[in-house]
Amino acid sequence: QVQLVESGGGLVQAGGSLRLSCAASGRTLSRYVMGWFRQAPGKEREFVAAINRSGSITSYADSVKGRFTISRDNAKNTVYLQMNSLKPEDTAVYCCAADQFLSLSKSDYNRARSYDYWGQGTQVTVSS
Repeated sequence: QVQLVESGGGLVQAGGSLRLSCAASGRTLSRYVMGWFRQAPGKEREFVAAINRSGSITSYADSVKGRFTISRDNAKNTVYLQMNSLKPEDTAVYCCAADQFLSLSKSDYNRARSYDYWGQGTQVTVSS
C-alpha cells in the first residue's frame, strides 16, 4: 500500500505558476502509474495529467495541454505537476493518485475510478 501527500498549492494571480508535489511513502513509487486530478466546487473530479512508471510517457487533458507538465523522480518517490499560465478556471483542489495495474496504452488511465490510492489534495486558487 502506498500513502500519498500533496503539497505546493496556494493563491496565485492569473498568468502565474505553481509547482505541485506528491510525495509517496510505504512502497516504491516506480511500481505505479501516477495521475493528477482536480475538483472545483460543485463540479465533478476531472483528469488533469498522467505519467507512466518510468516517466517516459505522459498524457494531459486538453484544457491544460501546453501549460502543465507532469514529471516524476522515482529516486525521491515524488511526482510533480508544473502549472504555468494559470487561469481562474484552474482553481480547484488538486489530488494525486496511484495505481499499480494501469497502463497509459489503455483508455482508462484518465478515469478517477481506475486509481486505487489517493492523496488528500492541495488547494490551488487563481485570482483574476
